[in-house]
Amino acid sequence: MTISSLLRITPRLVPTAARRTIRAVSSISAANGTQQKSLDSILIANRGEIALRVGRTAAEHGIRVTTLYTDPDSQSQHALSSPFSYNLGSVSAYLDGDRIIEIAKREGCGGIHPGYGFLSENSAFARKCTEAGLVFIGPPWKAIEDMGDKSRSKEIMLAAGVPCVPGYHGHNQDPQFLEAEADKIKYPVLIKAIKGGGGKGMRIVSSKAEFQSQLESAKSEAMNSFGDDIVLIEKYITTPRHIEVQVFADKHGNSVALGERDCSIQRRHQKILEESPAPHLPDDTRKDLWAKARSAAEAVGYEGAGTVEFIFDNDTGEFYFMEMNTRLQVEHPVTEMVTGQDLVHWQIMVSEGAPLPLTQEQVEEHIARNGHGIEARIYAENPNLGFIPDSGRLVHVRIPASTEDVRIDAGFVEGDEVSAHYDPMISKLIVRGETREEAIRKLGAALEQYEVAGPVTNIEFLKTICRSPDFIAGEVETGYIEKHREELFAPKPINDEALAQVALACLHRDSHAAARPSGGLAGSAVGFATSYMQRELSFTEATGPTAEGPLLKVRVQQIADQRFNVQVGETVFEQVESHMDPTSHVVTSFFPHTRLDTTVVQDEDLIIAFQRGMQYRLTVPRAKWMEKALGMKDVANSVLAPMPCKVLRVEVQAGDVVEKDQPLVVIESMKMETVIRSPHQGTIARVVHKQGDQCKSGTPLVEFAEEA
Repeated sequence: MTISSLLRITPRLVPTAARRTIRAVSSISAANGTQQKSLDSILIANRGEIALRVGRTAAEHGIRVTTLYTDPDSQSQHALSSPFSYNLGSVSAYLDGDRIIEIAKREGCGGIHPGYGFLSENSAFARKCTEAGLVFIGPPWKAIEDMGDKSRSKEIMLAAGVPCVPGYHGHNQDPQFLEAEADKIKYPVLIKAIKGGGGKGMRIVSSKAEFQSQLESAKSEAMNSFGDDIVLIEKYITTPRHIEVQVFADKHGNSVALGERDCSIQRRHQKILEESPAPHLPDDTRKDLWAKARSAAEAVGYEGAGTVEFIFDNDTGEFYFMEMNTRLQVEHPVTEMVTGQDLVHWQIMVSEGAPLPLTQEQVEEHIARNGHGIEARIYAENPNLGFIPDSGRLVHVRIPASTEDVRIDAGFVEGDEVSAHYDPMISKLIVRGETREEAIRKLGAALEQYEVAGPVTNIEFLKTICRSPDFIAGEVETGYIEKHREELFAPKPINDEALAQVALACLHRDSHAAARPSGGLAGSAVGFATSYMQRELSFTEATGPTAEGPLLKVRVQQIADQRFNVQVGETVFEQVESHMDPTSHVVTSFFPHTRLDTTVVQDEDLIIAFQRGMQYRLTVPRAKWMEKALGMKDVANSVLAPMPCKVLRVEVQAGDVVEKDQPLVVIESMKMETVIRSPHQGTIARVVHKQGDQCKSGTPLVEFAEEA
């Protein structure tokens, strides 16, 4: 996929009539004498899909865009999308606010769009932009400061009549004092960092016995992510839904709520599916949520896009303010789908001084006729290993076809590298249907069109959720994945036809390679291609850093040109006509009972096959002599790094006897802290890596002594 096609994959966000309305409102604003500052050029202080997404809207309205990148991102799509692009240098330089402001001023940019993450909710950065004469395309810095402090924000909300979850929001951070406050609130409680978001610095504590260890972990992660380890303690609601309201406010005192989004399907306290409207929400509750969200925005003198997040108690039907995100959310396209509005354009207009283009009544009319929207986040991560992030080169990418009701916001194309340094989100898939049921069907169908080979992704897991009866029924809550674990993580054995197709692909590749002329060997190559072959191939399912599981054996006998007999276990397919297109990686085979088109991509020992909406990951096992020749270590008694990571803490030492699930090592990858636990009882023979070491995926971290 080319860069130009990447920039075209999002359908038109705003209907022509709506754009005429926006321009008309802007004209009225100017006629009324409102002070406006036109933005002819902006700098996007972000990366990936959000940088590309903001750039599309800016380009559509004739605004020149300057982009930024770091050394690892030098060949990324957002860096290549504009001729005005500047290298910030080191991995963490997206947080270098002073440098970013300096570049914006030097390039004559009128404003800075911060996207989400990084500096988007940094009040000091927003203030510096204003002082430098730049328009910060976001809320006033004071609103960011007030709402960014979760303790201060709850004080403001209570004063404004917005209900809040019971808890301790003060500044006393003595561990024993915080434990006493948790005892008062009663378990389970939630420990949450007052800065940042995305589930970082957040821990659920089920009992007094685990409070101190969870507090230490939350504070450590918060300090690493946000440079601040202050936490608050709240009552943890056992059957909650995460419902948030998209709000917008202008400089003229107007505010609107653009509907709500249900973001209850989460892992690691981070969202993976969002939808609007929220299912099974009574209309009076829905309108009350909108009203409370507008009150929250007005209480802090808000301007621009923001999201007021609530915890909705499924047991009581009550809701409580959780926090306000003072930026554009990752899931804003869901709201764009159900309102027909371009929220980035709204941000730019509000920053220029224009009033909101729609009233609350007009917004509600749009929502009433636009059906249901759902967004799925496509991550490089392994759900079967606790959703740990993955990284690496995207060796093959095929995306669903875009329509007015199917939208893809992507930050990567085939050949790009998913970096271990940043968030592992590859793209966002957003669909719209007349009803929720139709939207789910469209989401499932679009997910089946995705083909991503390289890093492990969550696409198969998302397909499973789309087929889950309780999700289809709208019975959602934030604990959905854990409560449906047996259903969602049920093994999906590879079928015989898929194994046959993978084996046939291996033979076709060998045949193509042999038939390819090379110097003076053309004659012998032709002779090889026309002689018939019989081979036995072995595979094993790829589930983690090392290949595990039983061998899957396939015997293939070529009986004529493009005709084969294939045996998989006890199943025999006779007279299979098969050929392969080497450029598309598609094997087309006519079995006695069906025709199959299977995409088979091989990356060294890893084989990824896509067939009838399913993905299969296999490895070709190496012989022991080959592993020794390559200098590979025996890792049978080792605990391996599940991803590229940094060792934060080592909890054991050589000679320790550990129990199953006991913490061994704490690692960090992509700003996420993960505890590596013992897979069984045993004795530690050696700690391979110390605190501060950088490790590749599959590297031994701890070695166990061999059992006698």
